Amino acid sequence: METVILSSDSGKGLDQILKLAKKLGISVKKLSRDEIEEIGLSIAIKKGRTGEYTDTEVFPIKK
Repeated sequence: METVILSSDSGKGLDQILKLAKKLGISVKKLSRDEIEEIGLSIAIKKGRTGEYTDTEVFPIKK
């Protein structure tokens, strides 16, 4: 399985691409803003994970 994400300022152009995809038998799903943000956050978390602990002397925890 492969996935493509398309973004457009033109709703009409994107609708035409979606119609063509459906005619070709390609599964189509429009993403909401919330879903897009969740994907972006997930990517940022994965990139930020180092597997190392943060030195609390460098970044003190305020109580």
